[in-house]
Amino acid sequence: MKISTKGRYGLTIMIELAKNYGEGPTSLKTIAQANDLSEHYLEQLIAPLRNAGLVKSIRGAYGGYILSDIPSKITAGDVLRVLEGPITPVEGIEDEEPAKRELWIRIRDAIKDVIDNTTLEDLASHSEDNEMEGYMFYI
Repeated sequence: MKISTKGRYGLTIMIELAKNYGEGPTSLKTIAQANDLSEHYLEQLIAPLRNAGLVKSIRGAYGGYILSDIPSKITAGDVLRVLEGPITPVEGIEDEEPAKRELWIRIRDAIKDVIDNTTLEDLASHSEDNEMEGYMFYI
């Protein structure tokens, strides 16, 4: 399973909004510049996040986006499912032989466990100093 730039950049947006939670709206331009990303691409990603109710848009000169809930209530899984779709390591597992089907299900469940138990608060507060040895957020 591979997470596309949609999922990766979508998480970047959400982590930035979590870091700024409670400080008012953050513009996509600010996020794009801080992370050296295309503002136009981020605009395409924010729409499904807004439609899913994960972010709210604030209009006006000092407008931008805010999280719709506190960072500890939104998970990486919430974001990735909106942008990437269902979490499936292999298509058509029902056609696999039982041993392989069981492996794919265990892999899927392990991925779900990690992303559904990793909140935006966890990701926003993560730093090099508190890195857990051997624990990576690669999926």
